[in-house]
Amino acid sequence: MAPVDKCLASVARLSLSQASRPTASMVPRCLAPAALAQARHASVVRIKKGPAKKKSVPKEFRRHNLDKTEFPRFSLVEAMRILRAYEVGQPPASIKYDLAINLKTARNGPVVKSSLRLPHPVGTDWRIAVICKEGSEVAAAAAAAGAVAVGEASLFEEIRKENINFDRLLCHESSEKALQKASLGRILGPKGLMPSARMKTVVTDVGKAIRDTAGSADYRERMGVVRLAVGQLGHTPEQLKANISAVLAKIKLECAEISEESHKEVHDVVLSTTNGPAVSLSGKLVNEDETVTAEQLSGAM
Repeated sequence: MAPVDKCLASVARLSLSQASRPTASMVPRCLAPAALAQARHASVVRIKKGPAKKKSVPKEFRRHNLDKTEFPRFSLVEAMRILRAYEVGQPPASIKYDLAINLKTARNGPVVKSSLRLPHPVGTDWRIAVICKEGSEVAAAAAAAGAVAVGEASLFEEIRKENINFDRLLCHESSEKALQKASLGRILGPKGLMPSARMKTVVTDVGKAIRDTAGSADYRERMGVVRLAVGQLGHTPEQLKANISAVLAKIKLECAEISEESHKEVHDVVLSTTNGPAVSLSGKLVNEDETVTAEQLSGAM
């Protein structure tokens, strides 16, 4: 009997050890997921995240290599032929030629901004206001030259109310201190109307300044590009070329002055119209193999 008792005891111990650790074959199917979930222990791995890496921003604006680019460059006559085709049926006086000059320049470098009188004005009717003392000879001269608003304290009050019914603002040199005390830069600055000596809008001869300003064009570099209107659709290729040459000569002169502090030069010149595409210019008036001549584009559309 002793061997039999030992055999039964060993079987009992084996059954108890197996019961303490249930397996999928021993547990009913309906209870298997819960039982197995108690037997499993998930391990948690914590990953330490370091500071996010900042993307490096190039020091200069990105410019394509014009020698390797797939986009063609056109002569001025060919560009005008393409752009005029998009403006068929439009009144020539209401459609403008817009020039975009891409610069090779640093992102945080100085910018070019000024104004110039085009050889052939675009023809925009500017509304000009003049800051000067009320009742003075300067105010009378400004009103006679066609200024839409003249004054000092009264004009400051209208600007604070943002009743700005003018496109350009000139300031006589005798009222420059009053303009600085008025602190109107936060209103006039974003609109590009704040008079300054650099922009030649702080003047001594109001009458002459109004006549010159009426036919001038303002420009300012933004994001490495200078944009301004350089002509109307009715301008001939020779007139448009004269305006573009004047703009490029002025901007190249400013870039040469700034290059002492930071490198800046003209990279590409792009011409467009109000409803037309942008066309890159090659710098030539007309190519030898072109069938369209400048005389053919000088007439009405």
